[in-house]
Amino acid sequence: MGLDFLRKMDWLGAARCGAYLRILALLNVAMLAWLVASSHGGVDRNGFLLGSDFISFWTVGHMLRAGADVYDGAAHIAAQRAFFASEGGYTAFFYPPSFLPFCWPLGALGYFPALTAWLVTTGAVYVASVRAWWHRFLVPVPLWLLLLAFPAVPIVMTHGQTAFLVAGLLGAGLWLVPTRPVLAGVLLGLATIKPQFGLLLPIVLLLTGQWRTILAAVLTAGLLAAASAPLFGGEVWSGWLSASARAEEAMAAGAVGYAKMMSPFAALKLLGAATSVAYAVQAVVALVIAGLLARAAWRRGWSEGLAALALAGAPLVTPFVLDYDMVLLAFPLLWLVGQGLRRGFAGWEKLAILLAFAAPAFARPLAMNLALPVMPLVLGLLFAVLWRRVSRPASPVST
Repeated sequence: MGLDFLRKMDWLGAARCGAYLRILALLNVAMLAWLVASSHGGVDRNGFLLGSDFISFWTVGHMLRAGADVYDGAAHIAAQRAFFASEGGYTAFFYPPSFLPFCWPLGALGYFPALTAWLVTTGAVYVASVRAWWHRFLVPVPLWLLLLAFPAVPIVMTHGQTAFLVAGLLGAGLWLVPTRPVLAGVLLGLATIKPQFGLLLPIVLLLTGQWRTILAAVLTAGLLAAASAPLFGGEVWSGWLSASARAEEAMAAGAVGYAKMMSPFAALKLLGAATSVAYAVQAVVALVIAGLLARAAWRRGWSEGLAALALAGAPLVTPFVLDYDMVLLAFPLLWLVGQGLRRGFAGWEKLAILLAFAAPAFARPLAMNLALPVMPLVLGLLFAVLWRRVSRPASPVST
């Protein structure tokens, strides 16, 4: 058996994949059902409000309607705790002002109706985007099963986070580049509400000459940013810059929790490295990923593989990324599975797919309980096998 057990993974066929997916789906659904059923008054057994992080966005919506300064940390804490005071602290708000229009409607609803509307709306964006990739690559597994089995999906739901929205915008935007470049740019521009996940996009768009998409993205992002000042007050940008400085200090100090984060920076901090060393390694990783993406895109036209590679690299180039952000991996995983089914799986590809799909379920527990930050390694393996296939698309697959 030896190393080929992992390199080839011939034992992982369609029947076993289907069985494993059904087990994961059952566990995910059971976990969500138990979380809701065992809660009391919307508070789970651990004392957290259902949709824990969502209270930050909902609070901002109410503050905007009251004309309050959402980047005043003390005011945000007070407004949030007026509704729910958690023993675990409070959920901060560091999103840019371009995200404020998305928060404003939430203030018109009570917390749980707003949470439901948020998950349904952003989830629909994500499902529609994933469906386009799933349909294109003819993955022979029902879409509903893939979504229910993907561990990152319930993590987003339990946190009430923005990951469905951001991943859906990025996935759909890159998907539409060759057919509807202006709409693609609009979607990518909207995704700047969480800008750290678009750092690689200018590289691949510029090198493949997608000028209409670039122009539409720049204009959309600019208009979204410019509109925030007249809508919510001219001081919002200065307030956000001050909040961003606090966010960087909090991240370096471990206020978020290094075990919850999935970046090389967080992994090194969890292992006891100095902040300067962790940032230096993170910068090197980001430059290597950007360089490899540029090499893959050099003198090539736009392709689905390049889009998949850019999305797979996105979580590696930012120091601030959490397990719920791994829903973004659905797109490169679908592309890689589709390629493998049509042309045969190369060495290590099945292992990369299996780990990237399942890792969101165990990455945080391993980091929190055993101080083992495995997710950067999983992300690195996925990027490596994708880069190999994208860079040599005409080469015969070697197992």
